[in-house]
Amino acid sequence: MSYEVLRGFVESTAKEFGIPGAAVGVWRDGREVYACHGVTSVDNPLPVDERTLFVLGSVTKPWTATALMRLVGDGRVELDAPVRRYVPELVLSDEQAAAEITVSQLLNHTAGLDWRLSVETGEGDDALAAYVAKMAESELIASPGARASYSQMGYNLAGRIIENVTGLTYEQAVGSLLLEPLGLSDSVFAPADAMTRRFAVGHNLGEDGTLTVVRQWKDTRANNPGGGGVSSVADQLRWARFHLGDGRAESGERVLPAELLLRQQEPTVELRGSSLADAFGIGWFLRDVDGVRTVGHGGSVNGQFVDLLMVPERNFAVVTASNAGPDAGLAFNQAVVRWVLETYLGVVEREPEPLPYDEVRAREVVGSYANELMTLTIATDGAELTMACDIKPEIRAATNTELPPDLPPARLGLLPGDEDEYIVTSGGLQGQRGFFNRDDSGTVAGADLAGRLFTRVRA
Repeated sequence: MSYEVLRGFVESTAKEFGIPGAAVGVWRDGREVYACHGVTSVDNPLPVDERTLFVLGSVTKPWTATALMRLVGDGRVELDAPVRRYVPELVLSDEQAAAEITVSQLLNHTAGLDWRLSVETGEGDDALAAYVAKMAESELIASPGARASYSQMGYNLAGRIIENVTGLTYEQAVGSLLLEPLGLSDSVFAPADAMTRRFAVGHNLGEDGTLTVVRQWKDTRANNPGGGGVSSVADQLRWARFHLGDGRAESGERVLPAELLLRQQEPTVELRGSSLADAFGIGWFLRDVDGVRTVGHGGSVNGQFVDLLMVPERNFAVVTASNAGPDAGLAFNQAVVRWVLETYLGVVEREPEPLPYDEVRAREVVGSYANELMTLTIATDGAELTMACDIKPEIRAATNTELPPDLPPARLGLLPGDEDEYIVTSGGLQGQRGFFNRDDSGTVAGADLAGRLFTRVRA
């Protein structure tokens, strides 16, 4: 497939979704090809290229997991050990859980920790330690090991393990363990390290419908292990080539034993009704697409979106980055990844078909659901179900951080079977899948969306 065909699709799709700037990279047949479009910022525009820096969001999590796996390979960390062996200062609302949570449960999202912790602990070297101290204020959503639920909090705690074991800050440790030996020269954490390079800023739609620059460029320092990395598409393809390899850097240096690298790509816990993945590995989302196994991760911050997907059996990878929200960048990335898989590999992703509207089933799920940060409101007009996903007003009021706007309500369709699964069929979350949880009496008590649990607070 020629560069011109890829570039043409990227440009036309970016224009369709109103993306100011995007970068796409593909690794295939031992070579890489890039297609870039648009500008870094509508206010201070520079052309986007393959070395333009984007905020990775949760695509940082594989960095954290792989850094910990390097410490495992060096005999400095044990995956099945309790977290308190390495973070003795850990205090949670449930003392038994605090004592039982293991390192591996942090890395495969089964620790029982909530999605996020809405606290601000500054930008100093003690930011992560202060964040962990604040975790005592958060209630667990499940007993350790009882279920999988995607957790930024868990990965930030994993970052604290890295700090305590190495005696370095998280950022210094990841630099020395991974970024430097792998030659990821475009990959940084601190805004001060990015500002001397070409970097993209996020954009959201203003009230008048025009794109405006997001002033909050990235999340707080304490969230670096779960979502604070900054990198280019070129570096992300190099990172993908490492994970498609045998644990050696391109220089030949052994960074990770091959068996540990491959272990990261093996299922540790299956997921039910999730668009994230069929299973979590160690730091990776694992998903079968049209009979082909894929390994990857997606990430978002305010007005920026990144997706990385690998197909190990084909020695293939695609990475895409875009700078428009709250929903356009996600839709753009999904469209590009699907097109690339179909065009280059003949792999076609198909969404499940929802059932016709059923009033009885609809009435069972209507209500409000919430987690630490957000609310889901599921409603019906008697003809269809809708879902609104909003940041809690009290969260907006309690922070000076610029938060993304709420998405408008989208249509929701229930799926066949007796698993209470659903799919979002319109809007910025189109294609996202989830399921409803029932209590012992059979009443719907919660909703999972994109791997995150929302507890029902009102019918």
